[in-house]
Amino acid sequence: MRPQSLDEVIGQEAIIGDGKILTEIVKNGEPVNLIFWGPPGTGKTTLARILAKEYQADFVELSAVTAGKKDIAEVVERAKVNWNLKIRTVLFVDEIHRFNKAQQDAFLPHVESGLIILIGATTENPSFEVISPLISRSRVVVVSSLDQEGILKVLERAVKAEKAEKRVTKDALKYVAEISGGDARSALGDLELSLSLAKKVDQKVVETAVGKKMPIYDKSGDYHYNNISAFIKSMRGSNVDATLYYLARMVESGEDPKFIARRMVIFASEDIGLAGNGALNLAVSCFEAIERVGMPEGGIILSHVATALSKAKKNRDTYNAWARAKDIAHKSMGCQVPTWLRNASTKLMADLGYGDGYKWEAGFQHEKGYLPKEIAGQKIFEETGKN
Repeated sequence: MRPQSLDEVIGQEAIIGDGKILTEIVKNGEPVNLIFWGPPGTGKTTLARILAKEYQADFVELSAVTAGKKDIAEVVERAKVNWNLKIRTVLFVDEIHRFNKAQQDAFLPHVESGLIILIGATTENPSFEVISPLISRSRVVVVSSLDQEGILKVLERAVKAEKAEKRVTKDALKYVAEISGGDARSALGDLELSLSLAKKVDQKVVETAVGKKMPIYDKSGDYHYNNISAFIKSMRGSNVDATLYYLARMVESGEDPKFIARRMVIFASEDIGLAGNGALNLAVSCFEAIERVGMPEGGIILSHVATALSKAKKNRDTYNAWARAKDIAHKSMGCQVPTWLRNASTKLMADLGYGDGYKWEAGFQHEKGYLPKEIAGQKIFEETGKN
């Protein structure tokens, strides 16, 4: 079912089509080093093979999981032979982020000289996982997950190719698309397994074949950071529906509930602050309750507190003031604390003016102020009452 040309590729409208990067590269006929970044099962390998075919190049595929220094050297030698025969060499490195820095460095001179056209594929953010020199010599192309409509088209094409239209119900195909998570490879695997179990495939057959699928989630990768970011921004925007949706995604994917609770504690001061001083106590109580209750019941507590924080009025005065305070303090570390604010622990210190004019009483306002003279005019806390 692997597409053989860009025209056959489903669901990558952002990078394929008139004026889009991959189509224009093919039209120009000039190979470009590329790094495909996207989730599993979105067609990164397929796109690399299509481009190599369009370039009329020798396609060499390596997996960074299993390849070593010897494999890289063999590819370079093969590329040199191709060069003498006026044949281009496309090296496709799957999971390129798994190569260490030294291994990635080994490609640089050959990519620079044009001996190798490098196409890397990664599920991890290349900004963090691929060395800067390789990124600077390549174009990063984001390959998106297929939506359910796109997955459905892939499945329908497969059913037609296998002449199995009468064996699979529409509800079964729709269900496979729903649980695919945008992964076409996974969806085709589920369909194939379902067809092997029964002559007539309906939703119940698919459920039996697939069982309970674990959501795609990496607790230290992009899925982790993207979901918590969306969760926080939804609370900040007081959108309860989105808040609960991203919370549920994280919980159902097995995210550490204490991590979520910690972020809500931070949010209570960072985004609600003076608009609701009780929010911090509520968030801390949530964290402590999660420690005592655990999951799955802890999800109820997370939902309760996340909803409350989302609905609460927002105020960032204290957060902004803290940022200004740190900035001013960093620039004025050499300023002396005013003598009238120092404790006069001895007679000598009192004679030197320590604590001069200070009175130990509630609300006392010293006539000389409280800041060092160098920054006496600086305003740190500004009460706006706004977000």
